[in-house]
Amino acid sequence: MRKQQRGYARQDRVKEQIMRELAELVRTGLKDPRAGFITINEVEVTRDYSHAVVYYTVLDDKTRVVTEEALEHAKGYLRSELAKRIRLFRIPELHFEYDESLERGMSISHLIDQVTQEKSVDED
Repeated sequence: MRKQQRGYARQDRVKEQIMRELAELVRTGLKDPRAGFITINEVEVTRDYSHAVVYYTVLDDKTRVVTEEALEHAKGYLRSELAKRIRLFRIPELHFEYDESLERGMSISHLIDQVTQEKSVDED
């Protein structure tokens, strides 16, 4: 018999808190001019909180490479600032990955729109 979960699991709460704090830090604390307009989409944390994969997107696709370099350069700063804001036994090592799911979703939506338009033209 399984125990009924009450609310969020601790790992989910930690993940949400890291995402919130990183979004704020990237917006206000990151002074690197190479960093474009960054949006933190998701954070995945390992069970032992030793690693966190941070999925992000940028407003302008042209700045994607330099933004990645800026985030890699600021990893230590962001992690130390997280340590000041979040009480955890171990602050996770940050790994930044560009989130391509939005782009994939938009391209699939565009393809569906094309097929729908072609279908309506053929029916007429």
